Amino acid sequence: MSAMNRRDALKTLGTLAAGAALPAAPSSAAQSSIVPAPPLPPGLQAKPSRPLTAIVLGAGNRGNVYAGYAAAHPDELKIVGVAEPVAHKNERFARKYGIPDEHRFVTWEHALDLPKFADLVFITMPDRLHYLPAMKAVEVGYDLLLEKAIAQSWVQCRNILVQSRKYDRIVAVCHVLRYTPYFRKLKALVDEGAIGDLVSVQHLEPVEHIHMSHSFVRGPWRNSIESTPMLLSKSCHDLDILRWIIGRSCRRVSSFGSQSMFVPARAPQGAPARCTDGCPVEAGCPFSALKVYLGSGSWLGHLNLKTGSREEILQALKTGQYGRCVYACDNDVVDHQVVNMEFVGGATAAFSMEALTTYAGRRTRIMGTKGDLVGDEETIRVGNFSRKTVEILAVKDFAVIDSGHGGGDYGLVHDLVRAVDKRDPGLLTSTIEASVESHLIGFAAEDSRLAGGKAVETRIEEAV
Repeated sequence: MSAMNRRDALKTLGTLAAGAALPAAPSSAAQSSIVPAPPLPPGLQAKPSRPLTAIVLGAGNRGNVYAGYAAAHPDELKIVGVAEPVAHKNERFARKYGIPDEHRFVTWEHALDLPKFADLVFITMPDRLHYLPAMKAVEVGYDLLLEKAIAQSWVQCRNILVQSRKYDRIVAVCHVLRYTPYFRKLKALVDEGAIGDLVSVQHLEPVEHIHMSHSFVRGPWRNSIESTPMLLSKSCHDLDILRWIIGRSCRRVSSFGSQSMFVPARAPQGAPARCTDGCPVEAGCPFSALKVYLGSGSWLGHLNLKTGSREEILQALKTGQYGRCVYACDNDVVDHQVVNMEFVGGATAAFSMEALTTYAGRRTRIMGTKGDLVGDEETIRVGNFSRKTVEILAVKDFAVIDSGHGGGDYGLVHDLVRAVDKRDPGLLTSTIEASVESHLIGFAAEDSRLAGGKAVETRIEEAV
């Protein structure tokens, strides 16, 4: 999204809209407009002084998403290098961005062994591969776009923070929800005092059942040893948004959760290890790999396909991880988890990650001393106790969405290139300095879950 569009999106007033899924406004509700979110800071409105250059380590889904900003805005960003071990992905990416052969690499080590030849490094590899390239890239002199989860342990996250301070580099964590018009508006309303002082928050992430089966049962984030626990691989977005909106440090957490659905005990009688091996219940199974991957192209990105033909997909399902029965995988991450948080000043937050839903789209309720907010990523309902009013803002009325995660994917890169160009990390809301605390909350919550829900302190000032 261009700077003008994003500025207009944040300045434009939302019109009153009816929300069928939300409580109806009382008949006496005022129809007055809510003060719009403030415009972007001046430093984020102007284009960078020159196109910045970036090397992408990992040309998978997320690498292609962030690099796509360069294709949309070549006057702001240019991709000049890639490291990707899958040959056809490497070739396709290099061809799209005109990357010369000397800057095409198989692994990240090859790219970072060379003297610095770009402004930025995008680290978009699997979670387990974030730590070493992040530490090396900062040492070489690169600023970073670092996909979440930052790393696999709190010690590694802290080390990257210390490294960024040592070499005075900008490290932007891909907490992209901070850059969406919806969440910017939600935070602006809280900061403006629309509901008085914030008292408590209830937040739900409905993962959606097929997304769960693809990414967290069959896919790359299914196993906490190979990747990270569910709170870090999927819901660190949500923990981060809660910390950002509340605006105070979390003091302690407690958590409960487990695997309930995708376990061997729930396998249908006679179900084989693969959906392609004549499963007797395949026709009625919502998680059938034949239905999920042959019925739609939405979930094919991780299958490493060259052509995407039906024959190639079938072969991948017969031999690869995505053809496995969801009840016979090596997954160990939870499919439901609750986290309770207490913040400095007494505010509380209750978060619930739920895999078994037919829908996605985060739901948030924020309670204050003068009113409350209810949001679902499409509308924001603002209630006021004294005026007895309820007003509903529809995102479509105050925003233009041009990328995934509700506009957050490009919103992040937009702000990053300006922060790096001006050497001003304050133009980012998700620097590692700002984002690392939500990871501490996630690791502490997982410790609590494994300890049966025992409260765990999360004193960030002591941890870093």
